Amino acid sequence: MSTRSDLQYPSGIRAVFFDFMGTCLDWYSSITAALPEALNDTAKKDLAIAWREIFFEDIHERFQQNLPPESFDVTTARLLDVVCALHGVILTPVEKTNAVQAWHGMSAWADVVSSLASIKAHGVELFVLANGTMRLQLDLVKSSGLHVFDMLFSSELLGLTKPDPHLYQKAMQLVGVRPEECAMVAAHAYDLRAAKAVGMKTVYVRRWTEDTREDMTKVDDDVDAFIGTVTEAGIENEPVYDGTFYDLLEVLGLVDHQ
Repeated sequence: MSTRSDLQYPSGIRAVFFDFMGTCLDWYSSITAALPEALNDTAKKDLAIAWREIFFEDIHERFQQNLPPESFDVTTARLLDVVCALHGVILTPVEKTNAVQAWHGMSAWADVVSSLASIKAHGVELFVLANGTMRLQLDLVKSSGLHVFDMLFSSELLGLTKPDPHLYQKAMQLVGVRPEECAMVAAHAYDLRAAKAVGMKTVYVRRWTEDTREDMTKVDDDVDAFIGTVTEAGIENEPVYDGTFYDLLEVLGLVDHQ
């Protein structure tokens, strides 16, 4: 694994905003565990990844068409029907409900808990800034044990949806920080491109479950810092290319390692 950062110590970062699912949380394990045992591991994997990818496609389409935000549970249930049809999978109503509810309970990636505590120990405020509902974020904090955040900002609470630039600007305004005083950390390139456009510092943490169709060399060019290996990889190579939060202190310019 490699890291690259344009942020030098001392960076002046006072606040860090984090995307939640995929970036901080391992949604994949929860979703595959909730799918019927009748499906083999390959079928579960394919269905879960397809469900995740179509969710982002749907968000972008709704944003481009200027449609109002839709409840997370409504969206995931609707898209589950789509991916099941595409993959020839038939779920009972109970199985479908269980799969949708699984998005409300996830564990944090192994590198997250201690890393967030270390960042906060340096006097930096931590915030969740993610699409979804407040109920979803509250449930995910409980299931993951990530009580370290100073505030949870959902798209529902802000009345805006990523990648709307006003969402990032409103979050910064509410916590009283300037763009150059904060960073956005995410495993999603579209999120960081939008954040950088309004002046925020951007840190990409590569997770094997996210951005499976992105050109990582292009992502590396688009962000201020990249944690993980910048190379093409398929889902089958999952552990090799992951980034971790363990490098965030240095990458954010909060410690001097020279």
